[in-house]
Amino acid sequence: MTVKRERELLLVLIPMLCEEHGLRFELDESAPADELFGTFRALVNTREPLPASAELLAAQDELLRGMIAEKGITRVEDIPTVPCDPRLRLWRGDITTLAADAIVNAANSQMLGCWVPGHHCIDNAIHTFAGVQLRLACAELMAAQGHEEGTGLAKVTPAFNLPARHVIHTVGPIAQGRPTARHSLQLASCYRSCLDVAARCGLHSVVFCCISTGIFGFPQEEAARIAVRTVRTWLDEQAEAGISVVFNVFAAADEAIYEQLLA
Repeated sequence: MTVKRERELLLVLIPMLCEEHGLRFELDESAPADELFGTFRALVNTREPLPASAELLAAQDELLRGMIAEKGITRVEDIPTVPCDPRLRLWRGDITTLAADAIVNAANSQMLGCWVPGHHCIDNAIHTFAGVQLRLACAELMAAQGHEEGTGLAKVTPAFNLPARHVIHTVGPIAQGRPTARHSLQLASCYRSCLDVAARCGLHSVVFCCISTGIFGFPQEEAARIAVRTVRTWLDEQAEAGISVVFNVFAAADEAIYEQLLA
C-alpha cells in the first residue's frame, strides 16, 4: 500500500469514526500518515461494539490489510521447528503478521479488547488490526454467555483482517509479580483451554503469545516454563489432534528464555 493511499483511507475513516463518537474534530489533512493512523487507532480502540456501515468497513479493511501486507506476512510453515521437538516453533515478531489457523490473544475478563487509546498491549494490537468487527463478535459471544469470562478459559472468533484464520481469546491470571500456586494452575489452564478449543475446531496451527506476562505481571521465566510444560503434555496426550504450536515472543529477553527451555 502506498503512503498516499493510506492517507486517503485515513482521511475518509477518521471523520466517519468521529461522527459515530459524536465528536467535532478539526482534521489536519496535511498531517503525516503515522499521525493520522494514531488518531484512527484511538477512535477504534474506544469505539463501542456496534455494527459499522459498509462504507466504513470497506475503507477500514483495505487500510488494515494493506498495512499488514506491507509489514510482511509470515506463514507458520516457514518458521523452523525447534531441534528437540518437531511439534514446536519459536518466533520473535509481530503476532498480527502471522498466517496461522489461530493466534492467541491475552484478553481481560470482559473479552472486548483494550479500550486505552494506542496502548502497547497485545490485546490492543490484535483488536486494532483485526478491525472493529472483532469487538462486535466478542460482545455477541459475551452477551450470549451472560457473564464475564473466567480466568483460564478461552473463546474463539474469526480473525477478520488478520492473516490468521481465527483468534482464540484467553483470560490469564493477574499475578502482579507474585504468582501463587493458584495463579500457576490458572495459567496452565489458559494453554490447555486454547488447545482444547483449537482441537474442537479442527485447527492445526496455534500461535501463543506470552500470556499474563505483560500488565498482568506474571514473571516471564516462570510463565514460559509453565507454557512449555503444559503445551508439551497436552500434545503428548492429544497426539491425534496434529497441532503445531508456535511460541511467539516480542522482546529479546523472552526469546532468550524460550530458547533455553526449548534447547
